Amino acid sequence: MLLPELRRKVCDLHAELPKNHLVAWTSGNISGRDPATGLIVIKPSGVLFEHLTADNMVVVDANGAVVEGSHKASSDTASHCYIYRQMPQVHGIVHTHSRYATAFAVLGREIPCVTTAMADEFGGPIPCGGFALIGGEEIGQVVVATLAGSRSPSCLLQSHGVFATGASAESAVKAAVMTEDNAAIVWTALQIGAPLTIAPADIDRLYNRYQNVYGQ
Repeated sequence: MLLPELRRKVCDLHAELPKNHLVAWTSGNISGRDPATGLIVIKPSGVLFEHLTADNMVVVDANGAVVEGSHKASSDTASHCYIYRQMPQVHGIVHTHSRYATAFAVLGREIPCVTTAMADEFGGPIPCGGFALIGGEEIGQVVVATLAGSRSPSCLLQSHGVFATGASAESAVKAAVMTEDNAAIVWTALQIGAPLTIAPADIDRLYNRYQNVYGQ
């Protein structure tokens, strides 16, 4: 079996999506790219999360052709592959339709950076890209264009949901979780009034501290 460790990692990480209320039924997917071979492990299409195993993960090449697997790959495979080809620093991608973040997406609105947690993780607002249909590379093209010039690892797609990226599949899952958490905070604040802004210079300082000093 190809890439057994990455298969297990990607499979196990899928459990984090329902656990963190990021998906409903079979919606959403995670992929991970192996740095050594460039091969990509991705969720099989339409399989319930509780039925996912390392064995039924699908391995594809950089163009989305199935290299190993007995199931069809996710319907978002072409877009995942496009992102990987255009963003060599990315080795993990997560797609969700998480509720609060998608509420911003259906309005075509970015999530403003009004919490220190957002400044830490995203270094600014979480941008929102335009609309694209599912099935081809079009979504991936919008994701790459939307993240260009942004420090955010994730973005929204109009009328669709969230795409989060990371240096690993695990870091992409973290970005997806933090996207939804901050979307819920901002949405709640908007019900009360207008959230207070954080000065751009303070966002820069918070981002630098979290990315370069915080933690072990």
